Amino acid sequence: MHTVHVAVGVIINTENQILIARRASHQHQGDKWEFPGGKIEQGEDSQIALFRELKEELGISVSSAKFLFDITHCYPASAHHPAKQLVLHIYQVDRWSGEVSGNEGQIIRWIDKQDLENYTFPDANKPILAYFS
Repeated sequence: MHTVHVAVGVIINTENQILIARRASHQHQGDKWEFPGGKIEQGEDSQIALFRELKEELGISVSSAKFLFDITHCYPASAHHPAKQLVLHIYQVDRWSGEVSGNEGQIIRWIDKQDLENYTFPDANKPILAYFS
């Protein structure tokens, strides 16, 4: 089974809202909502990967991120995607500079924490949702 390491940022603004992004239809777990981040390159530190991914995806420069926990989740093979194991490295991001925007064409939305339950997330995100609810 293929293992993918992903740096994930739970970005919280001064109004205590969390930023979520919608996955593209063609992606694994497409059309579901997620917390921004991306794949960690071979030999790359997870926090460095997070900073790089958030700069690429959202156009922000992170000045502070606190590591929260890791999640390991296995997705079985489907008609369109092979089986894979995800290792998510979860960070809380409270401070950054720049204006948040969907640089890759993704829909982004600031939502109140209590509204997280109203959005569909990939199963791998369940521990994050539990932590912030």
